Amino acid sequence: MADTLVAMRWLDRKWHKVVEKMLIEFENEPFGEIIVHGGNDISGEEAISDVRKDRIKQVTQVVFLLNITKVGDRVCMFASILVTVDIPEGISSIGLASFAYCSDLKDVKFPKSLTSIGTRSFAECYSLEEVDLLHTNVQELGDGAFWGCTSLREMKVPDSLQTFGANVFYNCSKLVPSNINVGLNHDVSAVVAYLRSKQREKESDKKSCNIM
Repeated sequence: MADTLVAMRWLDRKWHKVVEKMLIEFENEPFGEIIVHGGNDISGEEAISDVRKDRIKQVTQVVFLLNITKVGDRVCMFASILVTVDIPEGISSIGLASFAYCSDLKDVKFPKSLTSIGTRSFAECYSLEEVDLLHTNVQELGDGAFWGCTSLREMKVPDSLQTFGANVFYNCSKLVPSNINVGLNHDVSAVVAYLRSKQREKESDKKSCNIM
């Protein structure tokens, strides 16, 4: 049986303290998967709790149990050998840096129920090549949601998008304007302008190298 670590989080509404309780932990076996339980967050929704960074780097699988509506902050941050994630129906939001620095993460399946991707949720996921949100109900992409995803080549976002954060595609060096499919309800001219400026910089650098 794969080693598992199950965690639950409770937020103290008055003091805003996060108390993390580790329910199961095996110190002597490889840490292979996270089993996601629900815990009450500040709004009363079910949430995934954070797990300890010293064990997260060994995670290869995330298992979502029933009644989860939110992927909690930093739940899989630094899971550097995690390759695929299938986020199930019922989850509406992905929190702060939930999958940040998952350097091997290549394939993420998003549910129709998804409405929000938080700040730096997938920052520096260097292996992520395509993000397809067309079938979702995403309304918000947080600041730097895909910051530093240097392999990202194609981005598809639905018409439901209302809020486009700052630096969503910062340093996404392989993403070009023609490969951004964004719904008509949002003006992404600034994003396209930024990507075009980066393209011009690359072309200028190449010319400089040729001259030298």
